[in-house]
Amino acid sequence: MASVNKQQREAAARLKRYEARQQLNATQNKRRVRDNVIAVVGVVAVAALAGFAQFFYFESGPGAPTPTPTETAVAGENVGAPDADLSEDRVWTGEFTFNDTTTVGIQLDGTLAPQAVAGFVNDFGTGYYPGKVCHRLAADLSFLQCGSIDGTGSPDPGFSYGPIENAPADDLYPAGSIAMARGADPYSNGHQFFIVLSDTTLDGSTGGYTIVGTVTSGLDALATLVAGGVDPATVGQDGSGFPLQPVTITGFTIE
Repeated sequence: MASVNKQQREAAARLKRYEARQQLNATQNKRRVRDNVIAVVGVVAVAALAGFAQFFYFESGPGAPTPTPTETAVAGENVGAPDADLSEDRVWTGEFTFNDTTTVGIQLDGTLAPQAVAGFVNDFGTGYYPGKVCHRLAADLSFLQCGSIDGTGSPDPGFSYGPIENAPADDLYPAGSIAMARGADPYSNGHQFFIVLSDTTLDGSTGGYTIVGTVTSGLDALATLVAGGVDPATVGQDGSGFPLQPVTITGFTIE
């Protein structure tokens, strides 16, 4: 009888060990499935973020595609922008410094582009520009675009204004022009601007771009800074992209 009881106990122990192994395997399988799901979600999230970044990168500025209007879009209104009177209806002088090494003298004309100049005066007061990168260089090196809120070309949802001011009637932007980048809406001007490095003609069919001022010195030095061209890893459909030599605004003054 004792032998039978011993065999029963051993059988019961084997059954428990078997059931424990089965439960462990089931738990490990569930964990693997969970880890795989997390990995797939992570890959999808990274791809989505990359897609959004690329979308915003080519959202505004010269040559940007015209987006399809949506029912929720608000056009023709200023958002968070100062009154044009802040420009004081006068010419402002100042400097941009890039990479701590290249200084560009500028004039901003508050008589010809009062709303855009008011935007620059506002951004000077808030210390907006230092630290912002120049994210877009034309394929032919004709212009350099700077001032994006996140460094990838995204617009600032809390700061936009219009109308288009002082756009050239012949669509020719002379070298040294400082103009405002925008999307399809004439009231989508914001922080982003582009400096024209060589005479260039831009499509004016949607109203052109506000020329807010001119470079008074240092244009050749800025052209030299970006002479390496566009980073091949960032080239978009129109050939523009990040400068191969990264460019950051390290100083901005006006008076």
